[in-house]
Amino acid sequence: MAACLSAGVVSAANYADDSGATAFIDQMVKDYGFSEDELKGWLSQAEKKQSILDAISRPAEKTKTWAEYRKIFVTSSRVSKGVDFWQENSEALTKAETTYGVPAEIIVAIIGVETRYGQYMGSYRVIDALSTLAFDYPPRSPFFTKELREFLILTREQNRDPLSLKGSYAGAMGFGQFMPSSYRAYAADFDDDGFIDIWENRKDAIGSVANYFVRHGWKKDEPVVVRARTRAGYDKSVLNDSLKPLHTVASLEEKGFTPVTSLPGKDKATAIELEGEHGTEFWMGLNNFYVITRYNHSRLYAMAVYQLSQEILQAKGDR
Repeated sequence: MAACLSAGVVSAANYADDSGATAFIDQMVKDYGFSEDELKGWLSQAEKKQSILDAISRPAEKTKTWAEYRKIFVTSSRVSKGVDFWQENSEALTKAETTYGVPAEIIVAIIGVETRYGQYMGSYRVIDALSTLAFDYPPRSPFFTKELREFLILTREQNRDPLSLKGSYAGAMGFGQFMPSSYRAYAADFDDDGFIDIWENRKDAIGSVANYFVRHGWKKDEPVVVRARTRAGYDKSVLNDSLKPLHTVASLEEKGFTPVTSLPGKDKATAIELEGEHGTEFWMGLNNFYVITRYNHSRLYAMAVYQLSQEILQAKGDR
């Protein structure tokens, strides 16, 4: 994922002298008791990466149609490897489903979409990614400055070297690609060994994904998303109007959308329009679909996770 060093580094690495970094260092010293010298030492070694700035400006979720996006993530190879991952980690996945109520296939699909089951966890140093985006990407500087803060607190809590950890171009880490704030808030010590590790410990990674979903409102045994039919004159204004379900199934039916599977009329729902391989598709996304988008704020992402999960579930049964 990372570009070669000559292409990835824009300038000599020394964020310690950056004005934004100076303010950040002052805050970390004052509010969190970090050593100024230690912070300057780390940030002086953090490298600005143009490849990170390029990647953040063109995420696949915003540049591809559903047909194009689906072909990336819902593939026979990813399905087969998902079944392998499930079989290799069946005990932890069963425990996670029992403990949290999140289906094993959803957990497997998240890890499959995020890292191809741990095969690609990212090759950027997390400190490079977060420093580049905190101090050289103004549109989201506040968010990534917060994540850099959370990352340094996390490494202190876990007694890890902040210069050694690697992740995605956005600073996401481990099997499930948790941002540092999510790591600190939702990662779980699922094997009860007293240490949370989502890089090497598959049990912790599995439990952490399930815990994240529950903490964001996953409802056990409820549907995720259902195909919908449209009638003449359907109300186009409600299509893709929000990731969060703002309507009810009944109100969407009044506006011309009928789920192909019967759903309680009072259930919250959103009307979705996607450009699929065979033309326009209409769906109703429910609460659990919205929960998947809390992981990545994209209906394409949530649909890929859901459809991959269903294909993995079927393939596991067939194997």
